[in-house]
Amino acid sequence: MAADLDRTLAALADPTRRGVVDLLRRAPRRASEIAEALAMTRPAMSRHLRVLRKAGLVREDAQDDDARVRVYRLERAPFADLRGWLDEVEEFWGDQLQAFKAHAERRARGRKA
Repeated sequence: MAADLDRTLAALADPTRRGVVDLLRRAPRRASEIAEALAMTRPAMSRHLRVLRKAGLVREDAQDDDARVRVYRLERAPFADLRGWLDEVEEFWGDQLQAFKAHAERRARGRKA
C-alpha cells in the first residue's frame, strides 16, 4: 500500500492535476473539456492525465459511439486509501494532543496544591 500511496501523493502534488481531480469529482469529462476548463493545451493535458492514470486515480473509457473519444472519470479506491492514511495520521495527532492536554492539566493541578 505504501507504493500506491506514494504514487497517489506524487500525482496530487501538482496543482494542475488537483484541478483535474476537482473537475472530475463533479462529472466525467473528455480530455478536451478538461484542457479547456483549465486553459491548457491538449498535449499538456494529455501528460497530466497519463500521470493520473498511472497512479490509478482516473480511468479512461472509450465512448460506445466513437472509440476515438475518451472520457475520464475518477477511481474511488486510491482516494479511499489516501483517506484511510489521513485518518490514521489524524488519530495519532489527536491522541498526542489529548495526552499533552492531560499532562498540562496534571501539572497545573500540581502547582495549585
